[in-house]
Amino acid sequence: GARAGRRDGVGDGVRPGRRDAVRRGGRVRPGRRLAAAGAVLLMLLAGCARPRPTGSAAVEPGSADPSASAAAARSATATPRRSPSSSPRPRPTASRPATSATAPPRRAGTPARTPSRRPPQETRLPPAPPKSKPSCTPTYRGTAVPRARVARLLTEAAGRTYWPVSAPGLQVPVPLVKAVAWQESGWQAHIVACDGGVGLMQVMPGTAAFVNNRFSQAYDINSPADNAVLGANYLAWLIKYFGDVYFGGDYTLRGTGDCATHTDPCLLNAVVAAYNVGFGAVDTDAGLVIPNKRYVENVRALMTECVCLSY
Repeated sequence: GARAGRRDGVGDGVRPGRRDAVRRGGRVRPGRRLAAAGAVLLMLLAGCARPRPTGSAAVEPGSADPSASAAAARSATATPRRSPSSSPRPRPTASRPATSATAPPRRAGTPARTPSRRPPQETRLPPAPPKSKPSCTPTYRGTAVPRARVARLLTEAAGRTYWPVSAPGLQVPVPLVKAVAWQESGWQAHIVACDGGVGLMQVMPGTAAFVNNRFSQAYDINSPADNAVLGANYLAWLIKYFGDVYFGGDYTLRGTGDCATHTDPCLLNAVVAAYNVGFGAVDTDAGLVIPNKRYVENVRALMTECVCLSY
């Protein structure tokens, strides 16, 4: 059963260089025959131990297979990936207190600190507003004023200096004057409310008399221009009064920090609330309170969102 050309000497384990001796009847020493037989046996055993092919080629460690070498090179340079399940848990570290260059913001729901009260410097005080009357239909007198002119009148009133000696830097913001006028009258210069409020800023006659006396003026409550000035002048008085009594002479109207919401006992909220219910309802024996939170919320929203700001 040997292949052609390999019949001589096949199966006897003799190396090709020894075939002539076999043909001539020469003997091969027993030791060499045993060595040849052992070599054949080792070859057969090596053939049996070779792995059988499977669906994927099995590459042993140290193999010179080109694909294995390329894969090894890629894996050596690639960044190893970790599965989510095998990711090591981070080691616990000691917590450190957070540091910041500025004070942390007040947490939502935490009430702002109520400022302490100082004796007022003002001795002449405005009258308390009259009690509210049952709802009725407001009346109108005079003629309506275009909104473009109203915007100009309110802006000019806000730009005046009402405390040139004791508080020359005190400013009444234009958005505040416009928002109050929109909340009070809808910018209707000729409206008269059921409680007696007149014009753009719904100035009460008693308040107009107080402002004229306190600042030695003679503003006409029925004049749209003077009405705007009366309202802005009263806002300036409220800013200085509450700034002196509760905020150490600081007259800045902030809408952030301790005045982030309409319920905080801050200068802006105090001024807006007092314009509506009178300063005595805000400056109380219990300190600074905001009794008309809904009104304050509306005005503060109008200061940034009112359509009137574009007129």
